[in-house]
Amino acid sequence: MHARPLGRTGRHISAIGLGTWQLGADWGDVSEAAALNVLGASLDGGVTLFDTADVYGDGRSETLIGDFLAARPGHGVTVATKLGRRLPQEPANYTLQNFRAWTDRSRRNLRQDTLDLVQLHCPPEPVIHDPASYEALETLVAEGAIAAYGVSVETCAQALAAIEHGVTNVQIILNPFRLKPLEEVLPAARAAQVSVFARVPLASGLLSGRYTRDTTFAASDHRTYNRAGEAFDRGETFSGVDFELGIEAAARLTSVLPAGVSLPAASLAWIASRPGVTSVIPGARSTAQARANAQAGALLDGGFDLEAFDAVVRQVYDELLRESVHPHW
Repeated sequence: MHARPLGRTGRHISAIGLGTWQLGADWGDVSEAAALNVLGASLDGGVTLFDTADVYGDGRSETLIGDFLAARPGHGVTVATKLGRRLPQEPANYTLQNFRAWTDRSRRNLRQDTLDLVQLHCPPEPVIHDPASYEALETLVAEGAIAAYGVSVETCAQALAAIEHGVTNVQIILNPFRLKPLEEVLPAARAAQVSVFARVPLASGLLSGRYTRDTTFAASDHRTYNRAGEAFDRGETFSGVDFELGIEAAARLTSVLPAGVSLPAASLAWIASRPGVTSVIPGARSTAQARANAQAGALLDGGFDLEAFDAVVRQVYDELLRESVHPHW
């Protein structure tokens, strides 16, 4: 597994990480045993970045990670969590007092005196532009509550604003169905030594290659209840791509892959190979998925023509997706 610098922190993290939204909620039920097995399979596969948030299952995801890592001394994992969604998404709620309370709760959940990395969780745009947001986070660093901070964003413009404020990382949706970050965000991040975490890398499963037009999801799954942005930003579900159009695009990408290379593995390796990407954070609901995600990192060492795949990715995007996706995020 390739290891890459986490901004200017001196830490290194794996090129393939693990997103743990699905271990908390909004993806149907994942048992505690299954969640712990996913964490174990990921760590055993060389994954050293776990990304979570205080609202994933109202703290369930953080607590499971805390319990798991407490039983694995010397684990070497960096845990990135997020804050800011425990109250309504209003700029007035993004205060040092609230940051302290939310951070203290995450410290208890994760069993960490100092949190490795805390990210503002897709906050309202004024919060991203407000210097007071970063002053509050700097205060938490000075107090020893957190070691570093970043921002998870919805749009490229928000990512560029956060980079200008000297964050450790930005987290943004980047996958074969969402190419806009390649244009400005990745070059700006590289120039500023800001890490980029590519989230929703498999477009909520559309890039698994397993779905058909008849696939359905549980009522508690955001892929059922948020397709039009009913609960949160539409881009978080299937990367904002129409489900049936995404099925067609995924089939075209699959058709060019050589034997033995799956669409998820190709997608993860392609993202991780883009200059400026530090880590890709796919989710996993099973040990098989966790192992497959980690093993995708091996494609970075050769045996798969990533640039030839890149050409097809761009063609499919231009022909099927650009018009409906590119202007929005």
